[in-house]
Amino acid sequence: MRSPVQTLLSFLFCFSFVSALTYRGADISSLEVVEAAGVHYTDSGTTKAFEGIIAAHGANAARVRVWTSGTYNTAYAISMGKRIKAAGMTLIVDLHYSDTWADPGHQAIPSGWPTTLSGLNTQIYTYTQSIVSQFQAAGVTIDILQIGNEINNGLLWPVGKISVNGINPVSQLLHSAVNGARSVASPKIMIHLANGWDSSGLQSFFNNVFIQGAFAKTDLDIIGVSFYPFYDTSATLSALKSSLTMLANTVGKPIIVAETDWPEACSGVALSESSIAVSATGQATWISDIKNVLSALPNGLGQGILYWEPGWIGNAALGSGCSDNLLVSSNGATRTSIGVFQNM
Repeated sequence: MRSPVQTLLSFLFCFSFVSALTYRGADISSLEVVEAAGVHYTDSGTTKAFEGIIAAHGANAARVRVWTSGTYNTAYAISMGKRIKAAGMTLIVDLHYSDTWADPGHQAIPSGWPTTLSGLNTQIYTYTQSIVSQFQAAGVTIDILQIGNEINNGLLWPVGKISVNGINPVSQLLHSAVNGARSVASPKIMIHLANGWDSSGLQSFFNNVFIQGAFAKTDLDIIGVSFYPFYDTSATLSALKSSLTMLANTVGKPIIVAETDWPEACSGVALSESSIAVSATGQATWISDIKNVLSALPNGLGQGILYWEPGWIGNAALGSGCSDNLLVSSNGATRTSIGVFQNM
């Protein structure tokens, strides 16, 4: 483990331009986990809450994940949600519908949940309803509710696995989740897919997921995509522009890059944009370039960027051999961000 005292470096700029995106921020789900390990953050030499620091430097949105059990359970998410709202930021709640990580390769049904489609439709309705109700009871309003995490091949596998059972079960499950949420409150609903650069994959999903009597366009408010440079060299900015332009033109909903980052150190991994420096300066360039893609989308539909886990100490292995920590100094080696947030 790294030194228990980590330093959040001062931002050198704020990002309050006229042309700033609607949602500018980060996923900060791990914050209370690293704090419990003794980590704290400072700004200009003063120890402060991480969410307060990023808000003071211009962030206006933060996301927190929710697992059905384990570390990131509902109580944890509500605690984080209170902090995010107290900092004056838009709260985005990311429901994984799993006991652990949900992503393109993992979408396991939670333990104890039904294993039939009818049972899961009821369960996902009541679970989503319960989550929103518990946040409401705690005085925490969810602004954006993400139903599922990187669900390119569906959720709640194998029942909701598109490659096994087609997309109809997925459409039913998403509709049930939306109905559960809207029985309590009216958060904006976000669908989140991985590989935001993959136009054919995104097109296939959204061309087929809207089914009469199940998930409808009226159920959807925001499209979120992940866009990482170290998992596939096809994840270029040009490809992102093409895929998001296609979504803007065909689905016509606001779009955010809900997960992204750029490494400040990388070993043995080919990145998708070789012209961008592997450094803190490169991080700022990467975010600025994504903002330019979003700002150019038709009808102003490009609306936000969330940097993934900028304050997570000890996550160097998560970037497929790359270190993607932002904003921290570690063991005397300063990792200076010179404008990631102000470039959103």
